Amino acid sequence: MEYGCIGEKLTHSFSKEIHALLFDYDYTIKEIPKGELDDFMTRRDFKAINVTIPYKQDVIPHLDFISDIAKQIGAVNTIVNKDGKLYGYNTDFSGMTMLIQKNNIEIADKCVLVLGSGGTSKTAVAVVKAMGAANVIRVSRTAKEDCITYEAAIKDYANAEVIINTTPCGMYPNIIGEPIDIDLFAKLEAVVDAIYNPLCSNLVIKAKNKGLKATGGLYMLVAQAAIAAEKFVDQKIEIEKVDFVYREIVKSKQNIVLVGMPSSGKTTIGQKLASKLDMQFIDADKVIEEVEGKTIPQIFEEVGESGFRDIESRVIADISSKQNAVISTGGGAILREQNVTLLKGNGKIYFIDRPLELLITTDDRPLSSNRDDLIKRYNERYDIYCRVADKKVVNNKNKSTVINRIKEDFLK
Repeated sequence: MEYGCIGEKLTHSFSKEIHALLFDYDYTIKEIPKGELDDFMTRRDFKAINVTIPYKQDVIPHLDFISDIAKQIGAVNTIVNKDGKLYGYNTDFSGMTMLIQKNNIEIADKCVLVLGSGGTSKTAVAVVKAMGAANVIRVSRTAKEDCITYEAAIKDYANAEVIINTTPCGMYPNIIGEPIDIDLFAKLEAVVDAIYNPLCSNLVIKAKNKGLKATGGLYMLVAQAAIAAEKFVDQKIEIEKVDFVYREIVKSKQNIVLVGMPSSGKTTIGQKLASKLDMQFIDADKVIEEVEGKTIPQIFEEVGESGFRDIESRVIADISSKQNAVISTGGGAILREQNVTLLKGNGKIYFIDRPLELLITTDDRPLSSNRDDLIKRYNERYDIYCRVADKKVVNNKNKSTVINRIKEDFLK
């Protein structure tokens, strides 16, 4: 291989797509079992590589030169082969710095908790110290020489103003869960999560819902890749190119999620949107019927609304982890906050707001099969639709207008 990324498990890596947008070179994703790393590094059969979990420290003994930042952190994520000698760098440092700066998160004079004890946590500590943090505390499941426990963090550092997560808690495929309860930190101002799949972890979504500054790690991934690519080919990349690549990767991964009342047009709009944007279309209600082997009215008759909602939540937990899809949800999917959180992980939510007088009743919608029930559901749900949506799109005219509005907003 000439250029590429090595690690143990790289099935869901974004690196190949990112580097393809940065420079025109052949970039290979190579999974290396732990027992084969030394042989790979000894052969030195590459021009330049990125290194990811779990080898950022294991590659160091094979290097002829290590940058000062990489030495300070104790981790290398970029290696360049110069005439047979291996030069190691840590571009994660600059990537995380750029992530924090892009989101206007103040670090100077702040109390910062860094969750995790691996290589990325060491990078985060080095970054926030360089940015002037007043107090930096690493947090791990077990107490170590340079880490305190989560219990101690909650007890002794409830005044923390910034939390940086470098653990895999909330990362695909186990996207449900948060490494710490941010409700316990009354002075918290910002959350940074190194996780980039999903695009927004539960931790980030909860922080945003509380009005805090919060970001996932995708921009860091793109920025560090750009800095690594500069070293690969000895050519400068402007910040505008980094921002462009970031936007392109987001568009290629993010879902369009349609919410709204039954008969608001979600399915028709979703199918046409998916066709226009070359995205997969997923109808959550159809998936439920396929999984259960029954129609939705039959499911309601057998297990009631509560049982149906349980099934719906399991289906949403699965389909929300998809990427580059248009997802049409059932009218009541937004009634459970966890469903909304999961859908926001990789998705931008659009409320298809069709006026009540244009909505119709049908027998296949158990909770709105007559006019009175439809009006009741509309009044119960309207404010929720508005609250959870990233954007409301009124559907009172031609569906093509709605489709174009969503398309333009999503691609901007």
